[in-house]
Amino acid sequence: MPTDQVITDQLTQFQQRDLFSMEAWSARGLNSSGDEMSKHLTLFFHDCAKELEKMVIAGHTTRQIKGVLKSALAQLDNRQFDREEKEFIVDIFQELAAIVGVDIRTTLSRWLYGTLLAVLVGVVSLLRPQRKYQVVLQPCTKCGTELETHIFRTDASITKASWEVVRCDRCQELNLLSDIDHVRECRFINFKWIESLPKDEYGSYEQALSRVEQIKYFRK
Repeated sequence: MPTDQVITDQLTQFQQRDLFSMEAWSARGLNSSGDEMSKHLTLFFHDCAKELEKMVIAGHTTRQIKGVLKSALAQLDNRQFDREEKEFIVDIFQELAAIVGVDIRTTLSRWLYGTLLAVLVGVVSLLRPQRKYQVVLQPCTKCGTELETHIFRTDASITKASWEVVRCDRCQELNLLSDIDHVRECRFINFKWIESLPKDEYGSYEQALSRVEQIKYFRK
């Protein structure tokens, strides 16, 4: 079981992420809900994570921590979002729940599908379970932090057409993300996307890496 320090560290990292950026929506094959909505949702979840962090530090019970997540969910009117957007929001709540070690799938199912449908079909079975997903780790070239890419869905027909330049959240160093094919849906955990380098222009990993070094030099 994770220690309180590990949990608070993960919640701190969560608060540093742009959860609903254009890149985050695109990674799921969705169009952004708009700058204002995305900013509102990111701030909303950052505040929620901050409150959870305070409760963990203060030694509150699992039941009290679960109550915070349920109360936060109740503040979001599911009629304001379409199906894909609601699933995105539920995924974020499940991530927070997993960090603090609580299970709120029943509550999330009812919010996502409606109480009647959730009860008729089986509440927990409707909700996608805690996802079994692939985690790709790549050390930052400067500070050594393991840059985490969480891959939720793959598609054999998808081939990457570009190299991704990313920035480590810890030391702000630019890195070239390892080439990962067949990814339909993923999330960057402790780093941010900066720009893409087309493979028709930078044919090999070494060429793309050389371009990253140029970017570092010219942006100093």
